[in-house]
Amino acid sequence: MASNRIHRINEEIQKELSSLLRTVKDPRVQDTMISITRVETTPDLRYTKVYVSFLPEEKAKEALAGLKSAGGYLRRELARKLQLRYASEIVWEQDDSIQYGAKMLKLINSLEVTHDEADEG
Repeated sequence: MASNRIHRINEEIQKELSSLLRTVKDPRVQDTMISITRVETTPDLRYTKVYVSFLPEEKAKEALAGLKSAGGYLRRELARKLQLRYASEIVWEQDDSIQYGAKMLKLINSLEVTHDEADEG
């Protein structure tokens, strides 16, 4: 039962943070496309780990620093919108799964299949 509640809270946090990112005035955050790939909140709601992906990748380090800098503002706004008992401390984590997926797709597409191999399979 509790895991369902945490799952719903994670979804709400992800949705609200996605909309709140547009309001951050830090140029490091504004100049980068940021996707929140997933959110994990501890059962006591004290900490929330937010996995983010950045485009272009070259600006990832700067944008992550901008997110950490705006953490207090985002935490306060998130607590106000979700009306939870505790305002979770936000821990930002870079997620490279999108880049990894793109790399794998490129490798798969680069494989050549000859007619002999295709007929055997």
